[in-house]
Amino acid sequence: MSRWGRKNVKKTPEVIRTVTEGLKSLYRKKLLPLEQYYGFHDFHSPSLEDADFDNKPMVLVVGQYSTGKTTFIKYLLEQDIPGSRVGPEPTTDCFTAIMHGDVEGVIPGNALIVDPNKPFRKLNPFGNTFLNRFQCAQMTNQVLESISIIDTPGILSGAKQRVSRGYDFPAVLRWFAERVDRIILLFDAHKLEISDEFSEAIGALKGNEDKLRVVLNKADMVGTQQLMRVYGALMWSLGKVFGTPEVLRVYIGSFWSEPLMVTDNRKLFELEEEDLFADIQNLPRNAALRKLNDLVKRARLVRVHAHIISYLKQEMPSVFRKDNKKKNLIYQLPVIFSKIQLQHNISAGDFPDCTKMQEQLMVHDFTKFKTLKPNLMAALDELLSADIAKLMPLLRQEELEAGEQPGVQGGAFLGTRAGPFSGGDPFAEENGEGCEEEEDWVVNKDKPKYDEIFYNLAPNEGKLSGPKAKDWMVSSRLPNSVLGRIWKLSDVDRDGMLDDEEFALASHLIEVKLEGHGLPPELPDRLIPPSKRRQKGSDA
Repeated sequence: MSRWGRKNVKKTPEVIRTVTEGLKSLYRKKLLPLEQYYGFHDFHSPSLEDADFDNKPMVLVVGQYSTGKTTFIKYLLEQDIPGSRVGPEPTTDCFTAIMHGDVEGVIPGNALIVDPNKPFRKLNPFGNTFLNRFQCAQMTNQVLESISIIDTPGILSGAKQRVSRGYDFPAVLRWFAERVDRIILLFDAHKLEISDEFSEAIGALKGNEDKLRVVLNKADMVGTQQLMRVYGALMWSLGKVFGTPEVLRVYIGSFWSEPLMVTDNRKLFELEEEDLFADIQNLPRNAALRKLNDLVKRARLVRVHAHIISYLKQEMPSVFRKDNKKKNLIYQLPVIFSKIQLQHNISAGDFPDCTKMQEQLMVHDFTKFKTLKPNLMAALDELLSADIAKLMPLLRQEELEAGEQPGVQGGAFLGTRAGPFSGGDPFAEENGEGCEEEEDWVVNKDKPKYDEIFYNLAPNEGKLSGPKAKDWMVSSRLPNSVLGRIWKLSDVDRDGMLDDEEFALASHLIEVKLEGHGLPPELPDRLIPPSKRRQKGSDA
């Protein structure tokens, strides 16, 4: 009796706690069976794994050689990338995934694609030539705790200079574009020519325009009038390549830690950098929405693919003239697309590229295609019409919770909210550990020089206000994100003003940066002004 009784026990319904869990469950149960049945992976992207859903938001950086891709990433991280090199010639010949790791080092591509905790296992079909040009640079960095960054090989310029890479470069770009949260397309203000390979690369990003952000880099090297012409030329070129009336968002600036060469447009660069940084900082908050959006796009493409495959199967003769019929069907594919669109009321935007589909169909045996399976199609319709809608309340709840989080932190993002260099709260964080009063202050040797500047700026009651200090600091031509970090380190007592010692410290750090050295993440003991050490000692 007990055996018969167990058959009638109902399954406990699956409890979905997060949007990511819900998407993984829907994909495995309702979308993956359809993809496998109709051979979706042979025509489009490989199947998704848990790591694709669980992975941190990723940023893909694309551009021609010497547009500053690696330098841009170093600027965001404020740290050198293991195994990277910067130069005017093509220096990056690898796809490099820059990710957080406790042990700094470089993992080669063949080892990377067997790691189930990283979302790269499906890159295996691109072969050894690509995998020898793929690596992961692991490093301990606060920015990488929230996002991962993909650096790409520099694209060669010139119409006839394209050389064979030994792997399908646009296909690899397309694979990443489908999985990342943001695509940064970098242009050099001096080099706007869009080469054959660059045009193909941009074409590989089509369908992901919502993720795309265009950056006009090295804009400090030209004057205002020339910058206007460069901007207009870039917009015209992008309009030709993308072939859409929509205007892409272009951020203008100079994304590195060196002084600006032409300071005429400094305020514009500050605002543009602020907007771009805010966009990147919001990626962790919007990650669940992006995954949901990508799954819906994939489900719509799977539905269209199922209709195309089943139509071709139905049209094939059972015995004679199969080859002729196959050729005829491939030739008539645009007409077939239109028929399916009208018959099933499907948007034209859901269909794949017709020319590419024709090429892929040439190598397939139509007799092995499957006809429509009503239960699988019903499950897909239910996913699109009802299941996704059930996740929306959970998504809104997660968005509200994520809205209270600060987003991406560390690196250059610290300097965007420091003192007079931003409208945010510059005094939120406490300073680091105390130090010994006896230790010499390294700034002392240049203190008289800094004092002369300080008193010439007319301090009020022995302190220089934020706006006055900012006007002087900006004269160094360093970017705002760097000056913001210097302010954060120098305003030791967090009162929003600089006394003579704090001003001397700020001046010292500016000189250190202008000499090409990095800034410390926290103020070391030897840099803390003597009076601030005494205050800390008395507070204790």
